[in-house]
Amino acid sequence: MGSSSSCYAPRTIYLDVNGRMQKVLFSRHCNSCDIKELLCSSSNIPRNTAITLVGPEGAMVSIDPTMPANSPNSLYKVVPLSTAQPGDKEDLVENVLSQVAEQFSRAFQIKELKTEVINRLAVLEKRVELEGLKVVEIEKCKNDLRKLQDEMSTKHGGRVNCPCKSTLLDDGRKVTPRRDVPSYPKYTLSQETIDALKKPTFDVWHWEHNEMLSCLEYMYHDLGLVKEFNMNPITLKRWLLAIQENYRNNPFHNFRHCFCVSQMMYGMIHLCNLQEKLTLTNLGILMTAAVCHDLDHPGYNNTYQINARTELAVRYNDISPLENHHCAVAFQILSLPECNIFANVDPEAFKKIRQGIITLILATDMARHGEILETFKLNVDHFDFTNEEHVASLKTVMIKCCDISNEVRPAEVAEPWVDCLLEEYFMQSDREKSEGLPVAPFMDRDKVTKPTAQIGFIKFVLIPMFETVMKLFPQIEEIMVQPLRDSRDHYEELKQLEDAISE
Repeated sequence: MGSSSSCYAPRTIYLDVNGRMQKVLFSRHCNSCDIKELLCSSSNIPRNTAITLVGPEGAMVSIDPTMPANSPNSLYKVVPLSTAQPGDKEDLVENVLSQVAEQFSRAFQIKELKTEVINRLAVLEKRVELEGLKVVEIEKCKNDLRKLQDEMSTKHGGRVNCPCKSTLLDDGRKVTPRRDVPSYPKYTLSQETIDALKKPTFDVWHWEHNEMLSCLEYMYHDLGLVKEFNMNPITLKRWLLAIQENYRNNPFHNFRHCFCVSQMMYGMIHLCNLQEKLTLTNLGILMTAAVCHDLDHPGYNNTYQINARTELAVRYNDISPLENHHCAVAFQILSLPECNIFANVDPEAFKKIRQGIITLILATDMARHGEILETFKLNVDHFDFTNEEHVASLKTVMIKCCDISNEVRPAEVAEPWVDCLLEEYFMQSDREKSEGLPVAPFMDRDKVTKPTAQIGFIKFVLIPMFETVMKLFPQIEEIMVQPLRDSRDHYEELKQLEDAISE
């Protein structure tokens, strides 16, 4: 396993600048734009010039933090990209445009419009002058910050600027939605959609983000949560927008996965008739925890965070760093007045809601799977819905079931999720190999296949957990447990076929 000092030392490349060698150092944490500016400066080229980097044999070299290093005997050369001169075709186009402009001038009062535009430009120019100094100061601060990060990285050789670290907690602007409710189109859900939403067979692949937001909004209204917590409907819309925009575009842990888990929770509430067994506060905790459970997931799991000593792992002392981060982002969003769906809840009641949501999100760490399931098994044979400890254990098992419930769905809905998950696994294992970190066999693209990835997980994790829940809710057997058994059989057949082919 490589040490952080060797993995994150400054990179060195050598340039041919007008026949002389120029040595250039840059941090691994620079982005492509930073490196391009450095190359321009080293080659006496204006900083905003478009450039390309060429190797000794004329091959183009990618300008990014992972670009291959060279030696003083194999110099790179920075080449500015020249702008093509107008040719005959451009001249012809200009002539045509001139004639068209003349025709429009006759038809419309272009001169009057031009005067008005000039006057408005003059006003804008004055505003730009007033704001110009502020912009300069901001850019100066950004440059100073970049330099400070580079110096810290160089001195300590640590993962100060790991791409997996959170920036949301330090920059509240990213938590606020980029768009507001007026541009959030309203969708009227058909009765067919409303009925399908209540079933685990719901096909989550046919919906755009705005449609999924409308479905989530409907769930909160349908369960009576908006009325129970006296939510402002506009605040609910704005909160959902902020949630959606704070899920990253990972192959698996993205907003569609968030919707998938939330819809399964809504379906289980209806299937198990929990409206009559749990309080509205508990239903609100279940739904909100499902919506928030993977906020700002970076696409690299807890094992990577801990082995790579990322900022999240350091911040949370290697204890469920991702799940702690999801909680923190969730409550940072709720701390914004415009997104606080619990603004009208009594402080004591909110304290209970907050603790419940935190408990459920932390329960999604698979490292705690055995402990959580064993606690529920102790209660399930004599379960009492008036016993708070029993209800708490049920809620933790429910969010776990929903979080890993893809194989409950029809095969045509479930199988694409396996592809997404393997893509994210391979992305992590490739990175771990490049950084000299341990690689889990079930994530290694050279060792895992779909059947080998799914069989053990379905047999030893999913089926035992859902069969335990089935003891309390026998009605889930046909619609949730049987599909898991069918999926296990399907992948075992595929495994046998793979083995036969390999033999």
